[in-house]
Parts: sequence; C-alpha cells; structure tokens
Amino acid sequence: MVDLNNISLTEIVKLVKLKKISSLELTNHYIKNIEKGKKLNCFITTCFDETIKNSKTFDAKKNYDSLLPGIPIAVKDLFCTKDVKTTAGSKILENFVPTYESTVTSNLWKEGAILLGKLNCDEFAMGSSNETSFFGNVINPIEKNLVPGGSSGGSSSALAASFTPATIGTDTGGSIRQPASFTGTVGLKPTYGLCSRWGIVAFASSLDQAGPMTKNVEDCALMLEAISSYDKKDSTSINKKKENYSNNLNKNIKGMKIGIPKEYRVDNMPQEIEQLWSKGIDILKKSGVKIIDISLPHTKYALPTYYIVAPAEASSNLARYDGVKFGYRSIKGKNLIEMYENTRGEGFGDEVKRRVLIGTYVLSSGYYDAYYKKAQQARRLIKDDFDQAFNEVDLILAPSSPGPAFKKGSKSSDPLEMYLEDLFTISANLAGIPAMSIPHGFSNGMPIGLQLIGNFLQESQILRAAHHFQLETDWHKMTPEGNMQ
Repeated sequence: MVDLNNISLTEIVKLVKLKKISSLELTNHYIKNIEKGKKLNCFITTCFDETIKNSKTFDAKKNYDSLLPGIPIAVKDLFCTKDVKTTAGSKILENFVPTYESTVTSNLWKEGAILLGKLNCDEFAMGSSNETSFFGNVINPIEKNLVPGGSSGGSSSALAASFTPATIGTDTGGSIRQPASFTGTVGLKPTYGLCSRWGIVAFASSLDQAGPMTKNVEDCALMLEAISSYDKKDSTSINKKKENYSNNLNKNIKGMKIGIPKEYRVDNMPQEIEQLWSKGIDILKKSGVKIIDISLPHTKYALPTYYIVAPAEASSNLARYDGVKFGYRSIKGKNLIEMYENTRGEGFGDEVKRRVLIGTYVLSSGYYDAYYKKAQQARRLIKDDFDQAFNEVDLILAPSSPGPAFKKGSKSSDPLEMYLEDLFTISANLAGIPAMSIPHGFSNGMPIGLQLIGNFLQESQILRAAHHFQLETDWHKMTPEGNMQ
C-alpha cells in the first residue's frame, strides 16, 4: 500500500496514469486527513460532496492526457471560484460567492485537478503570520504554538500536514516564500505577469502574483506549468509561449554564477541563519557553481518603499467594499454615508484598516510627492540594482526569512516587528522578478528556507538550481519531531 502522505505530487500523477490509484481514492484519503486535522484551522470552506462527485466523473471518463489528472487540490481563499464562497479571510466578504472563475484556478481545472476547498489566509493577504484572518489563526502542523507564516499560512500548513498534494498561494511581499520557509515546503513567486491576476482578490495590483507551493522542486515545476498562461483579461499578463519547466530540471548547473548580496547580511541576524546560508553556498559550490559577491545598495530602502506602495494600492483596491454592491453591509446608519462608514468599520479587521489609512495618507494631495512619488523612485533604484547584478550573475542566493516560525501572538502587538518578517522577500516583488524558497535545514528545531532569486522570466534557471540543490540534500524530506499529523 502506497503511503500518500510521503510521496510527491509527481509520483501521485504517475500512479493515477498507471491506473494504480483512482481519483476517488485520492479524494477520500485527503478528506480523511482534513477531517482528522480540523484543529489546524486550514480551511475556510470545503466542498467535499462536489469533490467526490467530480472524482467519480473523472474515474468514469479516465482522461489521463492532462498534467493533473483527477488530482484533488485545495487553494488559497483569495482566488475566485465559481459558485464556491471566496472570502479573502475577511468578514466583509464572508458570504461572497463569485459567479466566475479566476484564470489561475481555471487553468488547474483544465489540467484535470479537482477543488477540495478554500484555504485560510491573512485578511486580504495582509499579514505575515495568518493571525489577521476573520476566521481565526492557522496552526503550524509542526508545532501548535507557532504560526505557519503568512499570508498563505493556510496553504503552507495544509501542504505540510498532507491535506493536499500541492496548492497555490499569492505573494505580494513574501506571502508564498515565508510560509514555505516556516513549514519546510517549497514556494515560488513567479515573474510579475507570468500568472494571471484576473479573478484574484486584489491587495496591491503592481505586486500581487500567484504561485505554486509544493513539497519538492519537481512538483513546483509541474504546478507552475499548469497555472501559468497569457491572459488577455489581465493587462499585465506576459504574452509568451508556455514553457515545460519539468524538462529543464536535470540540465547541468556547472558554471552557473550565483551572487551573494552583502546587504542581506543584516545586523542581529541569528548565527544559525548565517551558518545555514554558508552551508547552502558550499553545497552549490560542490555542484560546480561559481559564487560571486555582489552588492544591492538600495536594499535598505526596500522595506519602507514596500510599506508605502502596497498600502497605497490597497487603499485604492479596497475602496470598492462599501456594502452597496456585494459583501457585508452594516444595518447601522441613518444615511448612506453612515452606512458606508459602519460597513467598513465593522467589516475590516485592524491590520486592513491600518494599511488603508496609511495608503490613503500617502496618496493625499499634501503628501503624495513626499511619500508615494519618492517610494516609486526608490522602487526603480531597487530594480536597477537587480538589473546591474544580473549582468554579473545568473541567480542570487539569500535567506528566505530572518528566522524560523515564531510563537502565536509574539509579534501581533508590534506591527513594525511583524513587517520586518518581509525583510528578505519584498525586494523581488518590488522588482517584479521571480524568487523561490526551498527547505534548508532547521533553526531552533524548526524548518528554515533558502531563497533563490532570478532575473525576469528566469524561472527555469531557479528551478534547475533548486532541483540540483535538493538532489544533494534531504531537508525537503525531513520533518522535525513533534509533527502534529
């Protein structure tokens, strides 16, 4: 009997195509796991009856030509799913049922995948711990007192607990890579525009990007191939030929140049993180990679730049939630203005309110030039740094996060300390370039990730280097003692 909890998505697909396991058997397995692990609070919505029905339909038709034939998959509750509730982790959308499907999830279903349910996340993807969700915080399956990361915390936790063989999240400032780092999984933020934003509940439109979260690099390549596509409904979508990322994984990386940015060696970096980074460098050296010291001088402006640009765009995007057309509506108020105010006051959580207020402030007539305009100028300098670096190197290697998963509630009272969790990830979003977190050992007994950053549309290079890294290590197969599942 195959242990489905300990095999990869790629292996599961092979078993289905060899007719050694049915879609219904897979579905029943994951439903059983999900029911057993309800205490982790990974799901906001499940649709098991429909999942079972669709699995039976697949088994009857037996169409094995797709990338994900009959594979049940859960997705972050930021992707609009037709006739299935989509909340974005917010009270204001707690009963919203879309009449349309996001392009990314539509691509999954076209490739044969079947929806298991919608995964918990920080409200409107604003958070680094999955503690801002209206539906309660998600628990890290490795240790119940620790957060799973955010905002895609439900996705990382569900994946690590084997509630789904793979999943998709969104990454605005690190929301795929940081939770992947915290749970010992793989997370890729693709190039901005490689995966369509259409049908994703917007946070910051110039930064948001959908991406895969998996248990290993091979699965990540498969999922990226499934979800990426040109989409005319998204004006920022890149019109390029669809790439077979899996075919390039085994190409030699000897001679590849990887840069080590000195600016990522920040003050007070835990010694364990520094040591793991150095160990990762040594592993890649053994594979024939050339290590080159580089500089990204404007990295120091990345954090303040992000926390001006992102809230500004959030303020604009969230203006639509006023209780008139859809979503939660307050019953209080003597007139339309009071209804607006009460709806937004009651419907949004504290972190969302904080960012909307910041965003509105930096966009106001008296402060636009002083804050938003300068932030956009700094963003350009950060992008120029990467352009210059990629004239010298093929990839950049850095930590995924400043440390391992932290205790629930330990940072929620200090927004600045929470924002520092994005320290190593936000630059890639500001520049629009791809970046990936892969498991790289343990710090204080908890998983920690290493990040590979590539130039525009260089996902294949990232995946290839990450795959070779995993061939030399077993960290992606290891689970610390105390796993709750």
